[in-house]
Amino acid sequence: MADRLSEAAPAKVNLYLHVTGRRDDGYHLLDSLVVFPGVGDTLSGVSADALSLELRGPFAAGLAHEPDNLVLRAARSLASTAGVASGAALTLDKYLPVASGIAGGSADAAATLRLLCRLWQLPTTDKLFQLAAQLGADVPVCLAGEPARMGGIGERLERAPGLPNGGLLLVNPGVAVATAGVFGALRGYWSAPAILPPGWADMATMAADLSRLQNDLQPAALHLQPLIGEVLAALQATPGCLLARMSGSGASCFGLYVDAATACTAAEALPDPHWWRWAGPLQHGSDFTQPVPRPIQTTGGA
Repeated sequence: MADRLSEAAPAKVNLYLHVTGRRDDGYHLLDSLVVFPGVGDTLSGVSADALSLELRGPFAAGLAHEPDNLVLRAARSLASTAGVASGAALTLDKYLPVASGIAGGSADAAATLRLLCRLWQLPTTDKLFQLAAQLGADVPVCLAGEPARMGGIGERLERAPGLPNGGLLLVNPGVAVATAGVFGALRGYWSAPAILPPGWADMATMAADLSRLQNDLQPAALHLQPLIGEVLAALQATPGCLLARMSGSGASCFGLYVDAATACTAAEALPDPHWWRWAGPLQHGSDFTQPVPRPIQTTGGA
């Protein structure tokens, strides 16, 4: 039996998201600061004669009826671009809610590209990032997998300001929000790109600066799915919450805290036990290679 490789596909969280314009082709221009906490999906694979995908995990059912999800699309695109004739038997353990504003599908596609480059012994050149951009706006930053500032339609990446150690709580109320619908509901003027410092010494200072920015998609998403407002209010009411905001196009929201322990305490204080949640450090470490932990449960189980 050949060795099975695995890749973590961490969630992507938008600490702020400004929509700065729209191109003639309809794509919106963005300015956003993103981080990757230690929760996400896990992709594994082994060499095979053809490409195949097995779906597992608590949110696998949400992808079961997709005829060609991003994992297989990424695999086929890489094989075609690199001229690879062999295949791979892939397994996706789906721990992130689907259509939830934390780039689960994009993270899975990026993990596919990284894993198959290892499996097929391909170099990771700039062409790989060009391929990632063709798969989706969030795939390039997920391919890098490091805190970054995104620009353009997602293809322009800059190093993030220095981030402090701190805690983050992610919450999803169990409703899907279509990204296209949120962008279609946008009303108002375009925002200017943010002016950011070189870094932040502590979470309180960072949260104060971020509070002067916004997620421009949040009002439109709230109009389409008012339950997001309940989640934000619940996060704001948790002890020690420095900032509560929606991520991406929703419906996932996050709270920032001084440390991971405070974030975990806040997770237990949320009012609805059916909401998916995860709490931990603001960003995962360089050793994030193990299977991702399941969401925290407020009643029973681990």
